[in-house]
Amino acid sequence: MRPSLESYSHLAGGKVRDLYVVDDEHLLLVASDRISAYDHVLSTPIPDKGRVLTAMSVFFFNLLDANNHLAGEPDDERIPEDVLGRALIVKRLEMVPVECVARGYLTGSGLLDYRATGTVCGVTLPEGLVEASKLPEPIFTPATKAALGDHDENISFEQVVEKLDLNLAMKLRQDTLDIYDRAAMYASERGILLADTKFEFGLDKAGNLVLADEVLTPDSSRYWDAAEYEEGKVQPSFDKQIVRNWLTSEESGWDRASDTPPPALPQYIVDKTRARYIEAYERISGLSFDDWIG
Repeated sequence: MRPSLESYSHLAGGKVRDLYVVDDEHLLLVASDRISAYDHVLSTPIPDKGRVLTAMSVFFFNLLDANNHLAGEPDDERIPEDVLGRALIVKRLEMVPVECVARGYLTGSGLLDYRATGTVCGVTLPEGLVEASKLPEPIFTPATKAALGDHDENISFEQVVEKLDLNLAMKLRQDTLDIYDRAAMYASERGILLADTKFEFGLDKAGNLVLADEVLTPDSSRYWDAAEYEEGKVQPSFDKQIVRNWLTSEESGWDRASDTPPPALPQYIVDKTRARYIEAYERISGLSFDDWIG
């Protein structure tokens, strides 16, 4: 008989995920159906989003030859029934306090930094790049982990060295770019461009670097359809862009600059967003979401 979620003590919670203590060595990582945008957790959940994120992470953890935090199968008997399919048993780690971002294309906060300084996280880039330009080579653009409701702040490699140490900083950069390169090559074979992605790492008791949290999901990555790619314009993404676009539309009536929380999402936006997440999983993994557990 599977344990109940109440039998585990709640350790921490974020915008989307919650951590529970299983034992001294293991945690239960639960992905919810919550969705965030513009530093707000919205009141309307997206059905099956947590299962998509979990399925995508498991797919890539299995595909990549990287030391990761999985400590059980997706149907592990320690996972409660009510979170089956959106929860994983993982190793307890000392998390590295840096968001490890790899960028192969220029967009988002990287583009804003480039327009202001000609650099991204201290990396000098060629002149004349525009929205969605492919970079000469992928770059490591770390960020600080922000508190809930705050923005992550881009930092330089030298700041990572100051925060950690040179050897660990170099290992983080090397592993981030290596995993990005392999994931981008895999995605390109399926007609998808991996514009950028964010990884989190932890250290085990032996001091080994371990890939943790979620990996290469639509929440942590920008995936673009290669057939629709056009430099110089914002690309349609396999993520929550549908939600962002609606929130900033006249229909929502929400002022992003105000102190008021975003309104509830209409059902058609919920349905379109759910379908987009599932499409991302199926196109990238080549698997059917109907076959995922839960």
